[in-house]
Amino acid sequence: MNFDIGDKAKEVRDRVAAFMAAHVYPNEEEMLAQVADGDRWQPIPLLDELKAKARAEGLWNLFLPESDYGAGLSNLDYAPACEEMGRSLFAPEVFNCSAPDTGNMEVLVRYGTDAQRQEWLTPLLAGEIRSAFAMTEVEVASSDATNIETRIERDGAEYVINGRKWWTSGAMDPRCRILIVMGKTDPENPDRHKQQSMILVPRPWPGVTVKRMLPVFGFDDAPHGHAEVLFENVRVPAANMLLGEGRGFEIAQGRLGPGRIHHCMRLIGAAERALERMCRRTQMRVTFGRPVADQTVTQERIAEARIMIEQCRLLTLKAAYMMDTVGNKVARKEIAMIKVAAPNMACTVIDWAMQAFGGAGITADYGLAKAYANARLLRLADGPDEVHRNQIARLELKPYRNTVSERGGNAFVPRLDEEPGLARRPRFVV
Repeated sequence: MNFDIGDKAKEVRDRVAAFMAAHVYPNEEEMLAQVADGDRWQPIPLLDELKAKARAEGLWNLFLPESDYGAGLSNLDYAPACEEMGRSLFAPEVFNCSAPDTGNMEVLVRYGTDAQRQEWLTPLLAGEIRSAFAMTEVEVASSDATNIETRIERDGAEYVINGRKWWTSGAMDPRCRILIVMGKTDPENPDRHKQQSMILVPRPWPGVTVKRMLPVFGFDDAPHGHAEVLFENVRVPAANMLLGEGRGFEIAQGRLGPGRIHHCMRLIGAAERALERMCRRTQMRVTFGRPVADQTVTQERIAEARIMIEQCRLLTLKAAYMMDTVGNKVARKEIAMIKVAAPNMACTVIDWAMQAFGGAGITADYGLAKAYANARLLRLADGPDEVHRNQIARLELKPYRNTVSERGGNAFVPRLDEEPGLARRPRFVV
């Protein structure tokens, strides 16, 4: 494994970090004030100014590996820059690298037609519009996506969509002009993974109604937001179908792999910033006659936080390296592992930072409460921990199943020189 990034990637990382220091961190409070002032569901003027600056400096669309549309960075190369962006909740959008737009752009790059790319990908890449991804549903456990009940039915030259989605992030944004909707086109197909399809639904559009905003621990994430969306006899052209009927799961796997690793990269940055704040705060505050940093419980938490961050960073880099070298499908176990590890790590580190701040930590003054809410959300978004753990376990058990069953199941006890599955165990060559 080689985690060395090239000179170009180092330059991009350093430029992103410098831009953050010069423009993002000093303006976070003002951007929060602009959200609070007037209509919360309108674009943030200052953030739009920063987007123009970032684009002018070439710090734009830094994701999209193996694509003519991106900056020419691999997943591994992108990781350090993405981690820097994760240090501020505003930063990903500043560089046009925010979810769910990144995932939706990847879908259009990989699976869209030329006409679909021209109509939707071009303005997304330019940062002129935003998008949303409508997959999760209210009535069913969407952690098993085969449960999805939204119907997409062909009617001549059109498809008709009926269903109710929620946690459609970005649908509250007035700039949201396109939804990628997952639903069932063939519910009777014996292959449960070929019943679903994905289709493009413009906004505004007849029959599409945003019912309500869904807060996360009281945070509304304005002007981005998370919405419950109702689709009532929504008619769109048949040309809006992505890739073809029954290809929804295929598209989902292609979309969610990169999306998951980007979340993990950003969470490492969020955890780093929380640890930095914890270190500064505990040296400034005095309790019982000495700085909080001198308390052994504080030192233990700081040490554990550093260990946990480094572990997650290395695991994320390994996943990125494998995505680049052997592909997303082969790297699916590593992607699943980081999707469990990084949000849990961030939740713990940010929680310790809030504890070190005392009452200030749970206010909005230092951003820790919002960072925690975001990290906790990501233990559910793009698949809950339990689903990823199950996948990891299945992949880990796979090499042993045939060998053990051949020897009589659990009754077989191997000799020391005859460990079942050893020869078949997947290896990652270092």
